[in-house]
Amino acid sequence: MAKGKTSVFFCQSCGFESSKWMGQCPGCKEWNTFVEEIVDKKKGGARTGTSSSAESVVLPISEIESLQEKRIATRIRELDRVLGGGIVTGSLVLVGGDPGIGKSTLLLQVCRQLSKQGMRVLYISGEESLQQIKIRAERIGSFEDSLRLLCETNLETIRGVIDREKPQVVVIDSIQTMYNENVTSAPGSVSQVRESTAVLMQIAKGMGIAVFIVGHVTKEGVVAGPRVLEHMVDTVLYFEGDRHVAYRILRGVKNRFGSTNEIGVFEMRETGLEEVENPSEYMLNGRPKGASGSVVACSMEGTRPILIEIQALVCHSNFGMPRRTAAGTDFNRVNLLMAVLEKRLGLSLGSCDAYVNIAGGIRMNEPAVDLGIVLSIISSYKDIPIDEKTICFGEVGLSGEVRAVSMAQQRVLEAKKLGFGICLLPEVCREMLKPIEGIKLVGVRTVKDAMEYVVRGK
Repeated sequence: MAKGKTSVFFCQSCGFESSKWMGQCPGCKEWNTFVEEIVDKKKGGARTGTSSSAESVVLPISEIESLQEKRIATRIRELDRVLGGGIVTGSLVLVGGDPGIGKSTLLLQVCRQLSKQGMRVLYISGEESLQQIKIRAERIGSFEDSLRLLCETNLETIRGVIDREKPQVVVIDSIQTMYNENVTSAPGSVSQVRESTAVLMQIAKGMGIAVFIVGHVTKEGVVAGPRVLEHMVDTVLYFEGDRHVAYRILRGVKNRFGSTNEIGVFEMRETGLEEVENPSEYMLNGRPKGASGSVVACSMEGTRPILIEIQALVCHSNFGMPRRTAAGTDFNRVNLLMAVLEKRLGLSLGSCDAYVNIAGGIRMNEPAVDLGIVLSIISSYKDIPIDEKTICFGEVGLSGEVRAVSMAQQRVLEAKKLGFGICLLPEVCREMLKPIEGIKLVGVRTVKDAMEYVVRGK
């Protein structure tokens, strides 16, 4: 081994560093994830010793001017909402998602919208040829000449092209294909991904260029490579959804320039990704009429209320061990709520199979959907349909009480907009809300009140 170089083992899952190989990673507890890489200590020490204490300036916070960050509107409203109002100049944005989910398509559509505004955009691909990108671009629509394409994986070459072209927005697809000549390990390794991201961060901050980087995800659904990658960038966006379902959800996991609670909803079509301006109406398409075990609940994603259909199927088990299944919500939460119904209402659910599903393939974990899960289970168990014009929301506690949730007025107004006439909500929320014309507010204090509403139908 060359002088000044040493062999180090990295965990491919979390980036944990060790001087020797280990079967299980102490950081993430994964097995057989350590790989050997060569690290140049001499170069690493040179980077850390460049700063001088004489050049460092310490200022009190009162003397620092607050500057409003400059944002670039992509004219894709769902994306702008997740980003916090648009692309911030000089920001580094990481976009992750499963293969084939639509990451490259979304970013190419962003490039199309920005190029139409006369902005200089550079799309760099390390996975596809120029002809492949052209084929996908023709499916999306027409493009302006201000969009430039480059197929390259060498970061030094990419830096030179950026210096020459001076674009305002750069897209890197993907970070796992890029390599830095100063790092001896192979492209896609922990060291290469980390060092390549550091170079791109210097380009973004030093030149004031907004940089989007695409990251592959592992089987657990997180961005492949070290976790430090998410800490280095300004914004982390995850593109979620099933390839067999038309809709896609863009969720902000980290955002230094906006909220992390917002989501954007898209629908995959032949011409690319189309925005879904009213996700609630989209999710409720095809609802069954007069069927037991179905109820509509309201969940909040950031400042946006989303109406979802919760379905439950409860039937007596033919085996000694009843089966419980939950799709779209937390399995343990469903078991907890069923235990509450057994204890507080006396329902004999211990001998029943229970299947709970959020229709459409969407996943919701907000506590406000507890009341919807409870009502759907009661409706299916007693085989009593719930009025299709009824909507509900509320958190259920272990004592069977229905607790208050935030943003009750926004939820009720969204339900009214979609034509619902009755809203079951916590009594605490009903007392705080003023009467809203066109929708009847029914307050419930406990799950017993909710069951009485289902049985009586009023």
